[in-house]
Amino acid sequence: MLQGKNILIGVTAGIASYKINLLVRSLVQHNAHVKCIMTPSAKDFISPLTLATLSQNPVAVEFWNSKNGEWENHVKLAEWADLFVIAPLTLNTLSKMSHGGCDNLLLATYFSAKCPVVVCPAMDLDMYAHPVTKQNLALLEKHDVKVIPAEEGFLASGLEGKGRMAEPSTIFDYIATHFYCTKQLEGQKILITAGPTYEAIDPVRFIGNHSSGKMGYSLAKSALNQGAEVVLISGPSQQILDHEKLTIVKVKTALEMLAAVQEHFASVDLGIFAAAVSDYRPAETKAQKIKKSQEKMELHLIKNPDILAWAGKNKTVNQLLCGFALETQNGEKHAREKLTRKNLDFIVMNTLEDEGAGFGHDTNKVLLLDKNNNSKKVELSNKNKIANEIISYIYSNQ
Repeated sequence: MLQGKNILIGVTAGIASYKINLLVRSLVQHNAHVKCIMTPSAKDFISPLTLATLSQNPVAVEFWNSKNGEWENHVKLAEWADLFVIAPLTLNTLSKMSHGGCDNLLLATYFSAKCPVVVCPAMDLDMYAHPVTKQNLALLEKHDVKVIPAEEGFLASGLEGKGRMAEPSTIFDYIATHFYCTKQLEGQKILITAGPTYEAIDPVRFIGNHSSGKMGYSLAKSALNQGAEVVLISGPSQQILDHEKLTIVKVKTALEMLAAVQEHFASVDLGIFAAAVSDYRPAETKAQKIKKSQEKMELHLIKNPDILAWAGKNKTVNQLLCGFALETQNGEKHAREKLTRKNLDFIVMNTLEDEGAGFGHDTNKVLLLDKNNNSKKVELSNKNKIANEIISYIYSNQ
């Protein structure tokens, strides 16, 4: 995905610059070509030698490099880059970028850049919330600069709030997604289910599971980035996704998810069922909270409908169907049985036996199987990359 891509990293004088080491290392490990530019003051926070070692390229700081007697050509640096990422972006550099200030090599390179530019602001919470800061960020966005917003957390000042630079993993995912954006799925409509379902016991209690919805939302993001139209049917989840080609249907229970699938499934080319649907629900939902009055409480459960099986029975010859199988033992055997039993074209198997895979993690490790006995192992990676691999596998083996 990043093989051979030229990525220019601009580092300004913020305490968050120490995180850039991790970003540069990750990019190089994924075979990107990386060069770094620093403002002169950024050297007070991070060593150019560190970035030069990790990027495997000299770091540019001044227009004139007195050590080797060479002029650092800001125009050539700008032309070399496929993407220019400025992280951290301080308030000072933000002000100059938005109003035409150009007093160092980094800014001269920015104003010469023809490639896409991404900035990652980092500052104290009151500075980040200041109306002028918001105005300047909006001005950059108006000029097609992409902003990765600051995050909540502990700040160098000792305060806690919004102002932390996005984590290196978040910036890396953004970069990877940027280069993965294509139009190869233009005209395709994909239905994706995500998250858990909650089956009410009473007004305050429910049966559920630990699914976060991250995998399903990553799949939706991957499909959207490749030009597809997506219907995302989501159980309760903290994940957020917005896109002009995205329709989100929010549900809570298995019955609600089934109804949403039945409403939309006939109109799609591909269904990817990543939701962790509760297998059972209470036979009776109490109208009032159950009081803790007895030592034991018996709960009678009834089976929920099998949404994936319904889709397998009702899919047409022109539709593709992919399910998920989360296993704890004999994973491949059970996944292959499920693939046949539910009339699937593809199945994604992961197991809780693999560290870093399964519910709640930002990473996953999967085995991709299809009805033609093809298979592909995808080693532990972040879920955005896993999603890209799943989509690619489906459309390469249909």
